[in-house]
Amino acid sequence: METQENINYKRIAEAINYLRLNFRSQPNLDEVAEKVHLSPFHFQRMFTEWAGISPKKFLQYLSVEYAKSLLKEKQATLFDATFETGLSGTGRLHDLFINIEGMTPAEYKNGGQSLRINYSFSETIFGTILAASTTKGICYLAFVDEAEDAFEDLKSHFPGAAFIPKTDDFQKDALLIFQQDWSKLPAIKLHLKGTNFQLKVWETLLKIPFGALQTYGSLAQEINAPNASRAVGTAIGDNPVAFLIPCHRVIRSTGELGGYHWGLTRKTAIIGWEAAQLHREAV
Repeated sequence: METQENINYKRIAEAINYLRLNFRSQPNLDEVAEKVHLSPFHFQRMFTEWAGISPKKFLQYLSVEYAKSLLKEKQATLFDATFETGLSGTGRLHDLFINIEGMTPAEYKNGGQSLRINYSFSETIFGTILAASTTKGICYLAFVDEAEDAFEDLKSHFPGAAFIPKTDDFQKDALLIFQQDWSKLPAIKLHLKGTNFQLKVWETLLKIPFGALQTYGSLAQEINAPNASRAVGTAIGDNPVAFLIPCHRVIRSTGELGGYHWGLTRKTAIIGWEAAQLHREAV
């Protein structure tokens, strides 16, 4: 006999499959809910719990991914990409790209060629770090073991952008985070490119207090996606801004540290250093 959880899973799987096959007709919430024999209210809640995002957001991601393939692989015009994706107008496609990709459709199509990124290498107590920034703020911050590999990774995040070896005020402000006097730390501006789900996870990471630790599961609970721990973990792993967005403060529920994009040894050192700073302040 099937459990209610299995039944719910099959409904969500059916809904996801329906959206994948029919996204070009831009089905609304009522239409998809009817296909899986649920009320719109219960379908919205169930889908969000299982998928970590709302049906509307999932549809938007499908639409943007399809439009991206048209723009990049088939070199379609913005009008044709909009029409083929089933959107009401080019303005709608523009808004979706800004919200999900952090750039306009035209910028995506030309590989971010209009984007100018300053970058510099600096030494910190945890090793060399590569900082990069646009005119809006820090867009990338990574600990470096091999400078050439790190720079190639930066370029892979922004293909087609122009990279200028320059230290600007955004980078200087960001590096102040490694100093002890936190009261003098200015507001650091970030310019992030990611899906709404990734941005939501990264924003939640910023709320973890200095020196504190949180589990993947509790983080999923905090963003109202209790069944999306794996998706949360993936978003944490995709964090493009080391230390400033403190993914090092997330551990497994068993107490194990878990993974870290810039090395488990470095994660251990950072956690220990933060704990030491708190102890020093308390003495």
